[in-house]
Amino acid sequence: MKWFLIFWAGPIVFLGGWYWLSYYDMNFGIFMLTRQVHDLTFEIYGEALGVPPETIPPLVARAIAVDSLVVFAILGFRKRKAIAAWWKARQALNSSPSDLASEESLSRAP
Repeated sequence: MKWFLIFWAGPIVFLGGWYWLSYYDMNFGIFMLTRQVHDLTFEIYGEALGVPPETIPPLVARAIAVDSLVVFAILGFRKRKAIAAWWKARQALNSSPSDLASEESLSRAP
């Protein structure tokens, strides 16, 4: 499961880092991080997909969001027993009748 998360998050972090650095032209002398490469990359993808280049980043963000939901659903399904036990324990702590009738919480009104 650890490797599954690494192979899922690694490309997302790499793509997000490249996008942010190249969008703001923070290249540190590396050609791949220049704004020219950023614009050229999306222009090439736009031509290949037949869509305007400015519509690609929201599509990628939406794909990452859906992918993340699928990954967290898989994680939740695999850990469903531990999550259910945690939830039951948490609910039992919150609804304890002894906490409600403590001496400190009783009214002292005449």
